[in-house]
Parts: sequence; structure tokens; C-alpha cells
Amino acid sequence: MENNINELISKCYAMCDYIEENKVIKDELKTTLRENLRMEFLNFVIYLSMLDAGFTEAEQTFINEMLGFRIKPETAKDLKIQRRLTESHYGKQIPLVMKYFVLADAGRKIKGDIYGNKKAKYLVDTYRAIGQSYLAGNEASGDREIQALSKYCVMLDNYLKEYGLLRPDKKTEPIIKEEKPEDVNDLMVELNSLIGLKSVKEDLNALINLMKVQKMREENGMKPADINKHMVFMGNPGTGKTTVARLLSGIYAGIGVVEKGHLIEVDRSGLVSGYVGQTAMKVQDIVEEALGGILFVDEAYTLTSNKGQNDFGQEAVDTLLKAMEDHRDDLIVIVAGYTELMEEFLDSNPGLRSRFNKFIEFEDYTAEEEFEIFRSMCKNQDYALSEGALEEAKRFFKERCENKTETYANARDVRNYLEKAVSNQATRIVMMQDVNKETLAVLEKEDLEGITLG
Repeated sequence: MENNINELISKCYAMCDYIEENKVIKDELKTTLRENLRMEFLNFVIYLSMLDAGFTEAEQTFINEMLGFRIKPETAKDLKIQRRLTESHYGKQIPLVMKYFVLADAGRKIKGDIYGNKKAKYLVDTYRAIGQSYLAGNEASGDREIQALSKYCVMLDNYLKEYGLLRPDKKTEPIIKEEKPEDVNDLMVELNSLIGLKSVKEDLNALINLMKVQKMREENGMKPADINKHMVFMGNPGTGKTTVARLLSGIYAGIGVVEKGHLIEVDRSGLVSGYVGQTAMKVQDIVEEALGGILFVDEAYTLTSNKGQNDFGQEAVDTLLKAMEDHRDDLIVIVAGYTELMEEFLDSNPGLRSRFNKFIEFEDYTAEEEFEIFRSMCKNQDYALSEGALEEAKRFFKERCENKTETYANARDVRNYLEKAVSNQATRIVMMQDVNKETLAVLEKEDLEGITLG
């Protein structure tokens, strides 16, 4: 791993030289871009290492071997104060060199760029790898350092997203079956480029970093921590719970947390049978199918909501809990559903809360996020929006979010809205004599007006 980090850092330095050689930078810097980046990497590691106000010998060794600096504890403390390397300041600042990398890539400043305008994405990946490697080799690191690393890298990813640079290198399928993804970074990009879900991304990046660090420690002969991998996804319909679970299954396979990385999605009907003894067998079959991947139980609260004499939901829960204990190393279970109902589900059995100790809250999308999702869906389906249609869509989602009904369903509403708009467009143009490509592609304001979603 050490050699790999050194290679990543060396390539970033080479990119700095390449940017300077091509005269992308118009400002007069006090030192070379390479040296600026070297100092920024130092700031980053000191930021992580000084979160606990300590500076161990292992941290000193890491900085020396990776970055070539010999830093003593008192020097690290001084640098933290002088450079304001705190979560409230440094943790919210985009590094200067990152801005130049983004300028070069987003502005297409270098004709025939040998790095394919992916320098900024490579730099973010390097920050993430440096942080993970540092945490893996430092016994003193804990949850706070992992959370800080995750928030910092999500911030950098969001910065790339603003300039259209956060894209996978190729199209990846979110459900990975029987094989590991070729590039975990692509799946991380897909996760972090999802619209909205800021707290979800931070929580999951922290969890992924924790898992990766534990695998790195294990590979280096260190004893990994015993981590409960099962999760609860809580939130309203259409907030991306299943999409995130699919991406997580591929990421976990890529970093070696699970063997196969496939996702098995079930609800009550897939686990509960109407006859005595059959529910346990049904659950066992599903678990067998999910081994080596993730079992995603949607609307899990329905398993315990009806406790009548002929209901076997509790039998499904009991069988699942036993399977989770029997297959601790090769099964991850995610239970999902409405926040309040999931709280009731977890309270229904003393063993449930002890099995699920990681809770991810999926908040409703804002009107602005729903509008962005709508535009993205249109683009993916080769539809464009006229100016009038854009304004009508903004009005609709603003009103929809301000006056939520019982049937409100976040991104599912957006999908239904687009389907009705497309249907309206088809009705409008089907009898037209002169239909060209632009007519087929553009949704007009009249196609969106009057749409209702229950």
C-alpha cells in the first residue's frame, strides 16, 4: 500500500508540473505548484493527526516517509495554530492547488491533455488514499478522524460536481453480481454525485473509510476491530435508499468487505409464508442467496406490525436474527422504511437494536433538488425543456414540496411527473404533420401544465 500511495503522490506532482508547463496559472505564486501541493498534503495529514491534540511517533513516521517532512510534536502543534488546521476552518476550505486542477480540467485549458482532464478527480482520490493509509497505520485513530476524512473528501467531491468533473470513467451497473467492480472509485463517484443526500453521503463515506482502513490493517497483519456491518436506512419513499444500497454492495465488494457484492432486495412477501414452519425455510433460502453480499429488507416494519395469531412476521425476524449471527462474516443486512415505523420495528424485539447500530437518515428532497432530479431524468431520456417548461417545473416542485400530501414520494413523484409530461407531449404531437427531431425532443410548458400526482 505504501508504494501505491507514493505513486499516487508522485503522479499528482507530475500533474502540477504539467499544469505549469502549459501556462494554466496566471497568478504569480510564491513557490512552484508542486511545492504548494506538498505543503497542502502536509496540512491535510497534520489536520487529521491533531484532531485528538496528540502527535504520535507513527504519525511522524508517516509524514516523513510519504511526504518527506521531519515534523516534531511541537512543530505540528505550531502548524495547527498558524495554519488554522481545525474542522471549523481548514475542514471547510478548498485547497489552492485543487482550484488550479479544476481550472485546468473544467476550462479545458490544455489542448490534448495527456491526463484526459481528470487531474482534479485523481487529486481527490489521492487525498482519500492518503487519509485512509494514515488512519490504517495509526492505532490511535478513531471515529473522529474517520468522520473528518469523510467530510473533507465529500466536500472536495462536491466541488468537482459543481464544475461537472465528478463523473465515473465509464458507465457502471449499480448492482454487481458475482464479480468485483473494476474500479471502486467509479462507484464512489456515483454515490457522491447523487443529487442531495448530503448527510447520507458523509455517513456512508465514513463507514466505507472505516471498512477500508480495517481491511488495510488486516492486510498488514494488524488486528482489525470487530465492526457491526448491519444498517438501518430510515426515510420516506423515493429518497434513494435502494439506490444507495445497490451502490454500497458494489463498493463493499471492491474493498473486500463482502465476497460477491450482489444485492438481494425483499419485502415482507419475500420472507413470510402463510403456513406454520414455511416462513423459517423461506428466510433461510433468501439468506443463502444473499451470502457474500447485502440483503436489503424494504418496509421491514411490516414484519412486526401485525401480531395476530396467524401472522408469521415475528418468525421471519427471529430466523433472520439467527442467520445474522451464524453468518457474521459473509452477510450484511440493511432494513429500510419510514423513520417512525422503523423505530417501532426496532423496539419490537430486544435483539434487533443490538444487531443494527448504524442508522442512516434519508431526508426528503428540497424543491430545488427535485427540480435538479427532473432535469437529470429528462437529459438521460433525451428530452429538453423549453424556457416555459423550466419555469412551470420549478413552480410545480416548489408547490409540491410546500404542500406535501400523504402520497408524496420524493423522486418517485419526479419520475411520475416526467412520465405524464411525456404522455402529454405525445398526445400533442401525434397528429402533427411536420414532426422533426426537435419537436420530439422538447417538452413545452403546455405538456407540464395541469399535471397532478394524487
